[in-house]
Amino acid sequence: MNRTLYTLLFHLGLPLVAIRLWLRARKAPAYARRIGERFALNLPTLQPGGIWVHAVSVGESIAAAPMIRELLKRYPQLPITVTCMTPTGSERIQALFANEPRIQHCYLPYDLPWAAARFLNRVQPKLAVIMETELWPNHIHQCAKRGIPVALANARLSARSAKGYGRFARLTRPMLEEMSLIAVQTETEAERFRQLGARPECVEVTGSIKFDLTIDPQLLVDARELREQWQALARPVWIAASTHEGEDEIVLAAHRQLLGHYPNALLMLVPRHPERFNQVFELCQREGFATVRRSSGEPVTASTQVMLGDTMGELLFLYALADTAFVGGSLVPNGGHNLLEPAALAKPVLSGPHLFNFLEISAMLRDAGALEEVDDAQGLALAVQRLFELPQDARRMGQAGLKVMQRNQGALQRLLDGLGRLMSR
Repeated sequence: MNRTLYTLLFHLGLPLVAIRLWLRARKAPAYARRIGERFALNLPTLQPGGIWVHAVSVGESIAAAPMIRELLKRYPQLPITVTCMTPTGSERIQALFANEPRIQHCYLPYDLPWAAARFLNRVQPKLAVIMETELWPNHIHQCAKRGIPVALANARLSARSAKGYGRFARLTRPMLEEMSLIAVQTETEAERFRQLGARPECVEVTGSIKFDLTIDPQLLVDARELREQWQALARPVWIAASTHEGEDEIVLAAHRQLLGHYPNALLMLVPRHPERFNQVFELCQREGFATVRRSSGEPVTASTQVMLGDTMGELLFLYALADTAFVGGSLVPNGGHNLLEPAALAKPVLSGPHLFNFLEISAMLRDAGALEEVDDAQGLALAVQRLFELPQDARRMGQAGLKVMQRNQGALQRLLDGLGRLMSR
């Protein structure tokens, strides 16, 4: 398949795109808003001539934030346009940069040549930076036509994805050849990009910028104060974060088992997607757990068994409140989520077996003794119980994770150097 055929199929598929938006809007009404932006219509006022950063959703937006802050410092005269594809990503971007007048934001239009052209004519960036692996042939081609260098930052490419891209070599190869910098996390991924047609001189192994997470010391102070308010300094507290459909039941079953040994244990349950907050709250109540919603402002008391983390942008703070952290998206075949956030806070990390989105990072943490994988409710309950009973083991795991973080820092600096070279061309 080449780009012309891809574009034709995309146009033919637009009714399906509309149905998908409608279905998503039934669960998350925000999908029904700002539809014009997805076709580069009704775009907000955008100042041209800066840097354009695309982060598809919440995870990429959070990963991109330190890079965007550094770009703001390095180029104090330039606006930065940050795009995404999801309402939750949009909320996150607006919350992260609420006080930064040079950040402008809209949805990225669909990958149709006329929509991409209209968007680029409005934004006129000097540089385009795409986070991780959101490869859009028409957007990249329209940038190349205008002489706008395109960088892929913190790039990931699993064997499975590489195989998928390889099936469409006539579409993939020209697209990768048009890119100016592919800053990848590992040498294995660099080789996959080269095999698919990226120019070798444009592929650089910079490491993962997720290791460059810095913890504000105030966060730890605030977390301790809140645990004191909850009168929970001596209570065993654990978190199950970024859970997906099918995982909450497993986590609650593990918590029920845990309460048999630690009747005062507190679980903080944080679903990945806001549209599931109500559903998970109802599940907790149906299962008979005394549950408080974080968003309600109600205090956590001695009788609270579950606190539902139903706020946005607080995950790092909730990790700081916990003694032990389970990271979701991993008991169901979703590929896992960022294991480095709890590791950066020196928390022992637990996950399910499905970690195909984080193979290298999970291997590093596992080898260092900072990560334990579990398969089911019983395994999860036993792992959490062991860490409650053996605080020295929990401390050792937490310190091991922190060391992995510190050893692998520097990717952000290497990435910014690469982007700086493109900007000065």
